[in-house]
Amino acid sequence: MAKKYLLRKHSLKHKIFQQNQKKIFPRPTPQQINSDFVYLPNQTSHTIMSQKVLLNSKEVTIILHRLACQLIEKHLDFSDTILVGIQPRGVFLAERLKQILENEYQTPEVPLGYLDITFFRDDFRRTDKPLEANKTQINFIVENKKVIFIDDVLFTGRSIRSALTAIQSFGRPSEIELLVLIDRRFSRNLPIQPDYRGRQVDAINNEKVKVSWKENEGEDAVYLITN
Repeated sequence: MAKKYLLRKHSLKHKIFQQNQKKIFPRPTPQQINSDFVYLPNQTSHTIMSQKVLLNSKEVTIILHRLACQLIEKHLDFSDTILVGIQPRGVFLAERLKQILENEYQTPEVPLGYLDITFFRDDFRRTDKPLEANKTQINFIVENKKVIFIDDVLFTGRSIRSALTAIQSFGRPSEIELLVLIDRRFSRNLPIQPDYRGRQVDAINNEKVKVSWKENEGEDAVYLITN
C-alpha cells in the first residue's frame, strides 16, 4: 500500500509539474506560427520577438530609383560628385545606386569609394570589445569635390560625425551631403539630418531596424524588430 501511495503521489506531482510548465512555456497558437512572431523558448523564460516588414522588395526598388532620380536632378552628370559608402552596411546601398545610375539612367561612370570609420568613432576607446576594421577604398581625389555619404540607416548620427572626420584624410570636399535608406528621426544624439531619405521611421529605442540586401542576405527588405 505504501508503495502504491508513493507512486500515486509521484504521478500527481509530475502531472502538476507538467501543467505548470505549460503555463510558463505556452506553445504558440496556429495564428502565431503563421504570423510575423518568432517563438523563442528557453529553460528560464520565453520571448516572443515581433518582426514587421517595413519595406518589401518591390518597395525597396521603387525607393532606390527615386533616390537615383533625386541625385541626378541635383548632380546631373556627376562630373564633380563622388559617392562614398560608409562601411559596412552603406556599401550595399551605394553599389546598388551606382548600378542604377549607370545602367538604368545612362549616367557616365560614377566614382564610388568605401569609407571605414572604426577608429574615428567617439566610443573607440570606451569599449573592451575588440574592434574589426573594414576596408577603406577611395582611389580618387576628394579635394574640392562634392561628396555624398551613403548609409543604410541613420540612427544616432554618430557614425556620420565619424565619417566627417575620416574623410578629411583624403582632402577637403567642397560640399558633403547625406543619403540614407531609413531615417530613424526620433533617435538622434547629434544635429545631423539627411539630404536624401528613402523612408522615415518612428522607432523607439528597444526597436531595431534591419535592412537586408539580396547580395548579402538573399532578399531586399527592411524589417522593424521588437524584442
